[in-house]
Amino acid sequence: MKKKLSVVKIGGNVIENQAELEKFIRLFSDLEGLKILVHGGGKLATQLASKLGVESKMVGGRRITNRETLDIITMVYAGLTNKNIVAKLQANHCNAIGLSGADADSIQAHKRPVKDIDFGFVGDLDGVNTKIISNLMDAGLTPVFCAMSHDGKGQLLNTNADTIASELAIGLGDKYMTTLYYCFEKPGVLMDVADDTSVVKHIDNKKYKELLSTGIIADGMLPKLENCFHALKNNVETVCLGNMSMLDKNNALYTTITL
Repeated sequence: MKKKLSVVKIGGNVIENQAELEKFIRLFSDLEGLKILVHGGGKLATQLASKLGVESKMVGGRRITNRETLDIITMVYAGLTNKNIVAKLQANHCNAIGLSGADADSIQAHKRPVKDIDFGFVGDLDGVNTKIISNLMDAGLTPVFCAMSHDGKGQLLNTNADTIASELAIGLGDKYMTTLYYCFEKPGVLMDVADDTSVVKHIDNKKYKELLSTGIIADGMLPKLENCFHALKNNVETVCLGNMSMLDKNNALYTTITL
């Protein structure tokens, strides 16, 4: 029987609030079984860029990553944010190891081709090194990945954290029973965006189509759900959407997504 694995992705709304981060660290540390954490840190990178006089450019919510911006992202993602999270996990008796995709050749990517927009040093994923990641977990370590990959030719690449979490869960799905958790500011998919208690507790293919047709799922939630179903169609057992409280086994207010 496969061991259970939880892959958890957190965003800036948690990372940039020390009280929220401390709460998350406790919840994540208490998660039973094998686990992997994936984090971004975009707002902190933008703040540092501003202090250094480097302009941050975004297109459709995606960062244009030139050479200067890549240096800042590396400092913030792989350095300050990653090591701060690892230190806090260690204080909560979770033996974490901080990684970028370049470490142990764990996440490979290629530079996004230029089409309508040149995103610069942004990576589109090619694969994950499931053997080395499994070895780390077998050794009792909890991997903490920042949102960076590499191309195998010496180049680091800025990479979407949601995608990294999804591809890790997919890649490890052959060996483990994987559950993918996307932590964001809302308690789940909402029937009414103004009412945080209107959580849709379960979505399958049929319910998804219904919510699409009625416009309940739209705008920024649409790519999130597309990413969820992509993972489910490729080895991932379950995807959960909600705020960090969904990691508490006594909390039932979040969205579970299955095929």
